[in-house]
Amino acid sequence: MTFPIFDDNLYLFHMKDEVEKANQELTSSIEDLIAGKVEKIPPSSVVKQLAVALKNGRKFSSMKDLLASSTSSSPIRDRAERSISAMKSLVLGEEERTASELGVDDNFTVLMQLLFNSEGSFLNRNGDIDFVGGTATALPRDIHAAPPESLVAKLSEVLGNFSNLKKMALFWCSIVAELQRIWSEEKHICGVPLDDIPDLNCCLLHQQLQVINCCVSRKRRRAVAIESLDSSVMGESPKPLRSACTNNTTSPILYARLSTGELIPRLGADRPSDNLVMLETGEPIYFPATQEGPLLTEDLIKEAEEFVIQTGSVGAGCSHLLSDMQAFKAANPGCILEDFVRWHFPPDWTESE
Repeated sequence: MTFPIFDDNLYLFHMKDEVEKANQELTSSIEDLIAGKVEKIPPSSVVKQLAVALKNGRKFSSMKDLLASSTSSSPIRDRAERSISAMKSLVLGEEERTASELGVDDNFTVLMQLLFNSEGSFLNRNGDIDFVGGTATALPRDIHAAPPESLVAKLSEVLGNFSNLKKMALFWCSIVAELQRIWSEEKHICGVPLDDIPDLNCCLLHQQLQVINCCVSRKRRRAVAIESLDSSVMGESPKPLRSACTNNTTSPILYARLSTGELIPRLGADRPSDNLVMLETGEPIYFPATQEGPLLTEDLIKEAEEFVIQTGSVGAGCSHLLSDMQAFKAANPGCILEDFVRWHFPPDWTESE
């Protein structure tokens, strides 16, 4: 009678080879990204890794909990990762090392520089990939994803090349810190449109990054507008009556005459109306530079709709209307409520007898 022979040393030797091979493959994939060696489409292993990370990440309420759990003997830890970590401890005679000890900090730094380099071509894939019934540019919108060349798409591919959830979490924390630095320095995020309202056909994260860039652009415009307004108010003096009339010139009209004959500066006036004049003064009505609309991502739009349904209030809309009224009054000294209605709600205005 024969019996199977089990050699512990041989088993550990094979397990060591498998662990080292897996780590080498994952390291080489990161190095290939850094070196710019990318395939026409990301490999399926990247998508699979992201799917596993998404599933396991839902077990944690915060990134802090995830990192704390991955460094302890928590039972929530992924079974496969526990097996590899335990085998590494047995085979290599050492405990699982931290991210800095694993030498991924250098890769983190290089990957961050590549991702946030606006002049670089990191993970850019020239040309569209033909699909049955569509193209690669239409596919992201169909599945509510991020554009192929966007920061979110590139970040997803980088995360999918990490070997475990802990490294993904550490890299994501680095990304968040970099975004905070960019925001504090009032810079734009590369790989995201500079001044577009959130695209509701894209994923939520891409929409949120669009909001950040829009806020930076609006803040810059506001600073320029305030400087221009201050210089106009402090450096200009009242001009003759003809300065308040339309002469088909491109020069801005800075003053309007009241019914008393007093000249009042127009603040925030954009352009004159084609055929509207103020009812009491006869001065031309000017379009004001109004407040820009709110930047709403899909989750905020849903939240606002639910608020209106529950309370019947449209507070945000009222605030925007009040802002328009204030801007109109500043740009058109001597105006009355009827003038605002004629400009803002033309269909609602009817001439009284």
